[in-house]
Order: sequence, then structure tokens, then C-alpha cells
Amino acid sequence: MHIDMPTRDDVERLAAARDPHSVTVYLSTSSVPAHSEDNQSRARSLFSSAVEQLRQGGNNDAVAAMEMFLDELLGSPEFWFDMGRSVAIFVTPTSILEFRLPNDLEDHVSVSDRFAITPLLRALTFPNAALVLAISQNGARLIEVTADRPAEEITVPGMPRDAASAVGLESIGGRSPSGRLQGDEGRKVRLTQYARSVDHALRPLLNGHSLPLVIAATEPLTSIYRNLTGYAHLAPEVIEGNPDELTPAQLAEATRGVLDRIYAADLVALQSTFEERRSNGRGTSDLSDLARAAAFGAIATLAVDMDAQVNGAVGDDGALTLDGDAGQDVVEEIARRALGAGARVLALRRSDLPGNVEAVGILRYAI
Repeated sequence: MHIDMPTRDDVERLAAARDPHSVTVYLSTSSVPAHSEDNQSRARSLFSSAVEQLRQGGNNDAVAAMEMFLDELLGSPEFWFDMGRSVAIFVTPTSILEFRLPNDLEDHVSVSDRFAITPLLRALTFPNAALVLAISQNGARLIEVTADRPAEEITVPGMPRDAASAVGLESIGGRSPSGRLQGDEGRKVRLTQYARSVDHALRPLLNGHSLPLVIAATEPLTSIYRNLTGYAHLAPEVIEGNPDELTPAQLAEATRGVLDRIYAADLVALQSTFEERRSNGRGTSDLSDLARAAAFGAIATLAVDMDAQVNGAVGDDGALTLDGDAGQDVVEEIARRALGAGARVLALRRSDLPGNVEAVGILRYAI
């Protein structure tokens, strides 16, 4: 499975982009290579729908440029051969950007002056994928775990063969050449040097990633690596036991349990914090209040129903107008403005939202 996870910067740029000819396509895809033609066929149908809507708006030059981008993507079999569980495509007359995602997203076409970003936020909220670092003094492996494909080991250039070779010794348990380091003290120092070598090898590959990194190791390597890595998305839970004895499939099974517990804990924390803040005026589920708070940059965390569609408009001052005939989705507009002000924005199932509403916000200050 090929995954192109968007970063927060990617989503913020897409949220801020404005062009009178902006097309968003979300397509549910099969990650089985044999189904690549079916993926292309269904994409062709959605692309045709987008082009037809564009033609109704005029500007033949813009339509022709966008149709060329879409045709070129359809004519790239290598792209469709290696998919995730869905693909998100963003097109204007001057650019096209695609992300192959690990989430199941429903087919959707949007033609507007801005991109539809709520489903993409879902991919960032719960990616259903992770990386596993299985590390022992005998070697280190990086395993890619996805929702529905077998786990795969990733080749990491420069990865040390084992702890001894990383520090230039035959064994990490003996006396150092200078004679100063020996026993447990010497072993811990050499394991730290080894862990740092592993971390340096991983950095180029992890750069730009936002997937959780789960450590599979025993002490003291677990604590050593956790203390020195600079990766921001290190999972709090560790897969315990000797990783040398675990196959990629076993590591993947354990990792999926870790992910489930991470997401469950996040939802519990959201519910608890929202209820606590609501009691002192710093939590709200009222869309009018949320629109105003987003305009003022007052939202710290926003959670929205990923399937909500509330038509209307949000003014520059945050004034909310509901209008069933308006083309703007006010829930997404609130999310867009909250993102631009640095808020954490989550896209959830409605059943996971406090109070079963369209959106909830935890505010930086009462408004």
C-alpha cells in the first residue's frame, strides 16, 4: 500500500487556497494491485462529473487546463497500481495535488472557489497506520503497519547492522579500548551510541511524516531511544518483549491494539476537557459561538462531524447565517478558520462527539 500522508502544513495550505475553479475529488480505492483498473474507471466517472460542473461555469481555458491535469493522472498506471484505501485529489487550472490515504473515505466531488478539506482532516485525526521500530542490540527494523495490508519492512539506508558494529566493537559488553568503560555503565553508553545511530538513520525517512512511531524493545533500549529521538509522534505505549522473536505480522497485530488505545484515550480526553471547559465558558457546541470564536482565533481544539453539511455563510466578523440554498458548508468554514489560527482540528464520527452534535470547540478564552 502506498500512503502519502498530508502534513498539517499541507492541510493549512489547502484550507487557505482560493481559486474560482477549485475541484476536490475523494475516491474510495482498493489497495489490491489487481483492482487498479477499477480504481481508474471509478475515478474517470468522478472526474467527468467535475469537468461537467466546471463547463457549466464557463471559462473554457481554465476547464481545458484542469481536464488536462486529470487526464494525465488517469494516464499514469503506476499511480493507480499502488493505492491506499482512498485518494484525495485537489485541482486548479495551475496545479494538481494527490494524497493516497489509509482511511476509508466516501466518494465525493466538489467544485467551488475553495477545496473541501473535512475528509482530509479525518486522515490526520485517525490515520489507522503506524511505523514500528523494532530495536534490540542485535539489530533494528522499521515496519510499516496499515489497516488492511500485510506489514512490510522498510529498507532504511545507513541503518546500523547491530549495536556492536555501530560502536566499532566486537561486543558491547566488554571493556572499552581505553579501559575506562566496562560492565553495565559501558553497556549503557554503547547502547546510547547505537540508539543515536539508529535515530540518525531514521530521520531522513521520518522527516515530514505524522504517523505514530511505536517502539518494540526491552529496557534499557526503550528508555534510551525515547529520550534521544526528536520524532514528534512517538507513541506513548511500547510493544514489550524481545522484538527479535516477533514477526512483522505479530508486530502489526500489537501495533493495531496500540493505535486503538491511543485513539480511545484521545476521545476520552476530548470529552472530559470539553465538559470541564464548558462549565466556565471555554467550551461550546453552538455553531454561532464557534464561528465567532474561529474569527477571533479563540479556538484551541475543534472537533467536527466529518459527515456534517450545514449550508450557510460565515462573515469576516464571524457572524453566522444559515441558508439551505447557500453553497458554503459552515462547519467546514469554521474548521478552515480554526486551522488558520493554529487550532488542533479533528474530524470525527458524530457518535464520538460530545453531545452528538455537528461540532464542539475548546476555547483559549471565553468569548
